[in-house]
Amino acid sequence: MSRKKKDKAPARNQYGREWFDRDYDAKTVYRRLWDYARRYKGIILAGMLLGMLTGGAWTPIFMMVKPLAEQLIPAAPAPIEQVAEPAAPASAQVADPITERGRKETRQLTSSLDKYNALLGRFGISLTDEEGNAKAPILALVLLLFSGAVALKMVTQYLNQYFLTKAGMKVVLDLRTTMFAHLQEQSLAFHGRSDVGKLMSRATGDPAIVQTIISSTMSDLCRAPFEVLSAVLFVCVYAVNNGMLSLFLITVFGYPLCMVPVVLIGRAIRRWTARMLEQSAGTGSNFHENLTCIRVVKAYNTEASEIEKYHGVTLRQYKMGMRAVRLSILVGPMTELVAMVLAGGFVALCAIQGKSFVDVIPLLPPFIILYKPMKQIGRIQIALENGRAALQRIFSLLDVHEELVEKPGALPLAAFKDSIVFDHVDFRYNGSEEPIIRDANFTIRRGQMYAVVGSTGSGKSTLANLLARFYDVTSGHVYLDGHDIRDYKIADLRTIIGAVTQDSILFNDTIAANIAYGSPGATREQIVEAAKLANAHTFIMEHQEGYDRKVGEKGFVLSGGERQRVAIARAILRNPPILILDEATSALDTVTEQQVQEAINTLMRNRTIFAIAHRLSTIRKADCILVLDHGVIKERGTHEELYALGGLYRRLCDIQGEQQEA
Repeated sequence: MSRKKKDKAPARNQYGREWFDRDYDAKTVYRRLWDYARRYKGIILAGMLLGMLTGGAWTPIFMMVKPLAEQLIPAAPAPIEQVAEPAAPASAQVADPITERGRKETRQLTSSLDKYNALLGRFGISLTDEEGNAKAPILALVLLLFSGAVALKMVTQYLNQYFLTKAGMKVVLDLRTTMFAHLQEQSLAFHGRSDVGKLMSRATGDPAIVQTIISSTMSDLCRAPFEVLSAVLFVCVYAVNNGMLSLFLITVFGYPLCMVPVVLIGRAIRRWTARMLEQSAGTGSNFHENLTCIRVVKAYNTEASEIEKYHGVTLRQYKMGMRAVRLSILVGPMTELVAMVLAGGFVALCAIQGKSFVDVIPLLPPFIILYKPMKQIGRIQIALENGRAALQRIFSLLDVHEELVEKPGALPLAAFKDSIVFDHVDFRYNGSEEPIIRDANFTIRRGQMYAVVGSTGSGKSTLANLLARFYDVTSGHVYLDGHDIRDYKIADLRTIIGAVTQDSILFNDTIAANIAYGSPGATREQIVEAAKLANAHTFIMEHQEGYDRKVGEKGFVLSGGERQRVAIARAILRNPPILILDEATSALDTVTEQQVQEAINTLMRNRTIFAIAHRLSTIRKADCILVLDHGVIKERGTHEELYALGGLYRRLCDIQGEQQEA
């Protein structure tokens, strides 16, 4: 048992809250949700008003039940008069209950006819003749009015749901777009600390819960209370007018008891819903990670263990979800139990008071109608708690700000003219005590090629990331043409800097689209010319689809050398004056390396190059080579100078020479 608990603990920690998660109260999250919804307040208001009309439409329907019953149910016949019996004195006469009931029903029918006759008289319609007697088509007219009220309710209910569903989908669209844009703006430091699968779940799945709040929950919220209010008011007015005071008290004080289960269970539902959403993000993370690393899974024959791992993750999600489900479905039966007890009390009181069927039948539709909106009101609380859990996760993401800040009035940058200067640059990652780069000082003139070498983890790629301003320096400055790169507009800076990395990432699109990525105005002729310069045109045209061939996820259908040449063609088309090269040939075979190197040589012409070198043979012609060791530039100079120095660079060259001979 202890072993199982020990095995499960890491999974719970792994798929718990993210480092940026925080808690918000209900007022805060729903006020912020309204900030997104208010731009659609017109259709939301229309939907809410239609929902209110839908709930209020029951009132005329309830009012027509008794006249309809009076038309359909014949009154009790009057007793046969006895002629021989002498009339009793007035003081000794006792009213016949059957006769009195008939007279009462007649008076009620006359009263109802008078009310509707006065109302319809405004439109030139009369329910009685000149002598005040009811016309024959009264039943048909009452049925027609009843059907019209029902039809009106159906139309308003349809429009209510349509408008609010439309508003909900628009809000979700805006939320997803805002979250995606927010993620695009965050620095690489943020993405380095965050799980891609969890971010995907949070940005795509959680907003769907928000749509439910606006479309379904808000629809219930503006309709169900009015349905309840319409039914309760009718019952109260009818009870008071017909001497049913006890029924009035049950209605006023009894029905609020139906909300007690909702209040008691709501908080627990929100807590377990939040945990289920966190676990769901973990499931998405596991799924994404598996498909991203599917080559490794296949190579090591670990499909069975991956399936078992995924099953365990989804099983935990299922268990957390079922806890929330058990609580939510408990609300309905408990609410129904309270309602049944109240209904039973009502029936008993009616029997005790000896009410006739015609007296009682108008109260049956309100009690029947109350069942559904009371359950909906219970679900509203559950949905609001679920929505709060989802909105907390959404706003936690939107409230994390690790994006690079662009200065107000940042300088435009149209071209690179003179030099790049690293001036006493230090850098450390957030949360790290040890700096990755220490006191880096060097100057790259326009048209020069600088290369940086060193062992793994020495800080080579970090220097390139600081030049492209993927990160900001901890101390010191990186100058471009005399200005700190933090003074320039970020978009302009990225426009003049291009990069070709060892792992060339392609999008699941056509080859032409991948080459033109970042150059939206490129023509097909320019794309083809860039491919030719990158030695890519030949292999592209060997396939029947040519430049319209889909490359698959991350360029899966292309070989490593083909992906590199497509990436180089992309850089050639972009034509940046500054180029960062993260050795693009280190993982290729000899023949492919030669083809890619020729493409790189074409790309390097008339550009300023900052190269991260793995194979030292590719940087022999560099104007200056920087040798990094644990973030410190230990040596600098040309290949010949450094080799003659006999230091760290000489040892790296000798090691690679020995490996190549082996």
